[in-house]
Amino acid sequence: MSEVEGSGEFGSAGWWSRMWRDPDPTMLDAGSTGELVVAYVRIVATLLLLTVPVGNLIVHPELSENWIGIIVTLIAALLAIVVFFAVRRDQRPRWLGVTCTIFDVSIISAALLSYVLTNQPLVATNSRVAFECYFLAMAATCLRYDARLCILAGGLAITQYLGLVFLAVNMYDLDSLIYGIGRYGAFNWGSIWSRVMVLGIASYFSYVIVMRAKDLRWLSSLDRMTGLFNRGHFDERLGAELNRAQRMQQPLSVVMLDVDRFKEFNDRYGHSAGDAGLRTIADRLRQMTRRSDVVARYGGEEFVFLLPDTGADTAFDKLEQIRASVEALRITLPKGQGEASLTVSAGIATYPADGTNAEALIDEADARLFRAKAGGRNRVAGRLTLGTTRPPQPSGLEMTG
Repeated sequence: MSEVEGSGEFGSAGWWSRMWRDPDPTMLDAGSTGELVVAYVRIVATLLLLTVPVGNLIVHPELSENWIGIIVTLIAALLAIVVFFAVRRDQRPRWLGVTCTIFDVSIISAALLSYVLTNQPLVATNSRVAFECYFLAMAATCLRYDARLCILAGGLAITQYLGLVFLAVNMYDLDSLIYGIGRYGAFNWGSIWSRVMVLGIASYFSYVIVMRAKDLRWLSSLDRMTGLFNRGHFDERLGAELNRAQRMQQPLSVVMLDVDRFKEFNDRYGHSAGDAGLRTIADRLRQMTRRSDVVARYGGEEFVFLLPDTGADTAFDKLEQIRASVEALRITLPKGQGEASLTVSAGIATYPADGTNAEALIDEADARLFRAKAGGRNRVAGRLTLGTTRPPQPSGLEMTG
């Protein structure tokens, strides 16, 4: 991703807009990995929960709620297995996080509802084991790295739980001893509202955890001087985007971009001017790339791009626009030294024509960057062409007062 968000709970974008914004590709990748973890834990949890009604059935085979518990838990385990294989096959459908969040909450509500419909309403309203599973569902949303899902899980749990409570109140006389007050306690609206309040607090805490994790992940992914991503983040995203390109059979372009004669620029104007030049170029790169693109500082004066769903010709045209735009930039120098300019050279490699793994694509893009430099600098080199045919320029060492 080329655009860096403000960090902190109350960043410049505002907490409300930040919460409802679509997750960026970085968090989608993290959420996809988390979804697979949740799917695995869901299977283990449902199988472990199955031991509870089985044990109760052995001790009290005459109680119908134990049979209901076994049936509901078995259905949940089978559905968990189905979801696991669906997640493992494709980890990035946009609907997956919402669907799994609704499933995790609703399967708990379905278990409680089954008791209401089988003449055991106090098991539903006062259950301690099944009700606490709502909190497991909310914890799972933290691994999806989407604050909206935290709010969805909490709101859904509160709505569904209150719905089955009102259903039980309207269907039964909950003050009657017939419905098991001795085992599950008397029905009390104060206890119900306390449970609802705790669900709301848990939902808020899951939201805070996700937003904080998101901020920390951003901070660990950024190059502090330019505000672009760092090399570690780029390497992580390259693997994820390459896997996606292979699954979707879409092209993926990798670009290596270097500032021409940057050492001479530093020697002439000083390192503070060099830093100003890098920041100015980084701002322009960020402005000219898409939200789905990844632009990172690879080291020193070298930058690297990931352009998903972008073929060789489109990538070349885009880099030509960037090259021309950077050439036209005027860099304000510190200490009253006036203005100067810099130029860049770039090499492009495209999956699958230029390589099918990360190392091959990086090596080919780097080799083409070397060709662009050797051809006169201020050029873009792609698969079919060395780059622009215009004569090399002075590369930014001219200055105006």
